[in-house]
Amino acid sequence: MKAKLTRGQQWVYELLNSTSTEITAQDLYAQLQAQGRSLGLATVYRAIKALQLQGLVQARVLTNGEWVYRLASEDCHYLTCLNCGRSVPVEECPAHGLQQKLEEKQHFRVFYHTLEFFGLCSTCGETSDAGAV
Repeated sequence: MKAKLTRGQQWVYELLNSTSTEITAQDLYAQLQAQGRSLGLATVYRAIKALQLQGLVQARVLTNGEWVYRLASEDCHYLTCLNCGRSVPVEECPAHGLQQKLEEKQHFRVFYHTLEFFGLCSTCGETSDAGAV
């Protein structure tokens, strides 16, 4: 059972629910301010953390070190370019069976998982190959 959400947590949850892409905490803060909702940046971070601990929000770190958040509605998998930072979603997941085994064997409640492969996209790879000696 989910704990009752505070007003700030509810606002962050609603905003994430209305956003179709991942979003940074700073962008969440800016959008809440634009909506006239008075919530400090530190409170936004606390709300995100509380929602994560309830399994409602998932996070991942970008190649520039910035964290992005989204609702934990589905597992996410990406191919991420180390040069340009672009992430491309991957539809299939080889980890679902492993997740179920870990939950059963380790008695661990998994809210979500991410799988990310890092390398060079075709554009950056071509640029890299052209400069090779």
